[in-house]
Amino acid sequence: MKDQATTDSGIPVKRFYGNRDLPSGFSKSTGPPGKYPYTRGIYSGMYRDRLWTMRQYTGFGSAKETNRRFKYLISRGETGLSTAFDLPTQLGLDSDHPRARGEVGRVGVAISSLADMRRLFDGIDLGKVSTSMTINATAPILLSLYVAVGIEQGVSQKALRGTTQNDILKEYIARNTYIYPPDASLRLAVDLIEYCAEKMPLWHPISISGYHIRESGANAVQELAFSFANALEYVRAARSRGLKIDNFAPQLSFFYACRNDFLEEIAKFRAARRIWAHLMRDRFKARNPDSCKLRFHTQTSGETLTAQQPDNNVDRVAIQALAAVLGGTQSLHTNSRDEALALPTEESVRIALRTQQIIAHETGVPRTADPLAGSYYLEYLTRSIEKRALELLDVVEELGGAKKAIEHGFVQRETQESAYQFQKSVDEGRTEIVGVNKFTEGGESEQRIQRIDPAIERAQVRELKSFKATRDAAQVKAGLEQLAKSARQEKNLVGDILRAAKAQCTVGEISDTLREAYGEFRVKIAL
Repeated sequence: MKDQATTDSGIPVKRFYGNRDLPSGFSKSTGPPGKYPYTRGIYSGMYRDRLWTMRQYTGFGSAKETNRRFKYLISRGETGLSTAFDLPTQLGLDSDHPRARGEVGRVGVAISSLADMRRLFDGIDLGKVSTSMTINATAPILLSLYVAVGIEQGVSQKALRGTTQNDILKEYIARNTYIYPPDASLRLAVDLIEYCAEKMPLWHPISISGYHIRESGANAVQELAFSFANALEYVRAARSRGLKIDNFAPQLSFFYACRNDFLEEIAKFRAARRIWAHLMRDRFKARNPDSCKLRFHTQTSGETLTAQQPDNNVDRVAIQALAAVLGGTQSLHTNSRDEALALPTEESVRIALRTQQIIAHETGVPRTADPLAGSYYLEYLTRSIEKRALELLDVVEELGGAKKAIEHGFVQRETQESAYQFQKSVDEGRTEIVGVNKFTEGGESEQRIQRIDPAIERAQVRELKSFKATRDAAQVKAGLEQLAKSARQEKNLVGDILRAAKAQCTVGEISDTLREAYGEFRVKIAL
């Protein structure tokens, strides 16, 4: 078996590697950190000059509960906020909608109104914090609410820093929290890219996600290939609007998972930077170096966490976080040990944050950029992943690009097959998971878990109904009518969505207006 070793992505691994395994012209083609093609990092000094942003993905219950957790994490050294929204918010449903019942505040914070967004960031200066929002179908709405709160605080749009995920294409592949048909969804995503290029220079309007593709079963090669295929779709759509590549590409960002195959994951991040740099310069003729720099956030893999022996997850997260740092991430979220069971407790979140801080301040890893470069094996993996990812990307492009490949089910089938093969390997014992099929124990100890009080949903609904009853109805009607009119035209909708948000229209009301214009997307299942 050892003679047939492969990485998690199926890349063959020899017994040892030496100088002959490095490609010809290796030093010249790789370059130093901060230089094209940025294999070794997008900045010359990397963490020696500035540490990565430490975020913890946070959101549960109502805005008040999540605000309390935000402040707790900031007081413990978190350097950037990352917001999780509940399913109704992701799907454009207000908390009082019948379809939202039982889901309000369950897997993220419930945000239906401007009042909710005010409570979420009460006492937090939006001019001093960077905020990431994991939101897609309703991304323009949630960013508009955030902008409105910032303006109320006296912070201009130009000064706001952060990221909206806004990667709607991967929703059709992996997560399914889409609302509208693909063409309309892509239009809204590009609306946000265009708007931020013009009015919010410090904001990343999209975080093109390999993470969710990976968590749905893809391997490392597929994660890169399919996320870059989506990225090319967004870039082409933006250029078709007349946007010049160097006017918006520097604001594009990416989001990747980090799993347990330590060296393959480090190589994946290095390969990703090379691929993006070449795509931007060679295919799209970008001339601004910032257009060619791949900026990415990393999250340790929630899918690898186990309900069995959950304390083992602390070790998994530490290994994954170290790989992300050695791979040169700009931002990092570390999962909590109890996330295979429930939303994390305050104690578990603190341990996860401390894991990042120990890597930053005790390991010595940040003292030099790309500390593992020159490892024969790592360089082999970097080139192998790059080659395989580009070959798969070419297949997607031959199918007509990401949107066509998704519509034909190609990406979904490839991902599902990978997931099946991995689970089969676990079931047959070829892939070993400690506590699951290796070193198992009976009578697992009880783990204290976070529970959402049902009273929170009832209070949220009461507050929302009160909000709707006390606002200016005429102002709400005018805001929605203007949005409906604009949606029937070929114009950017973000400005109208922002005006509707300021007029106190809710997430559900704005989403319903767009549903009327575009319809809702339903997957056709062949019988």
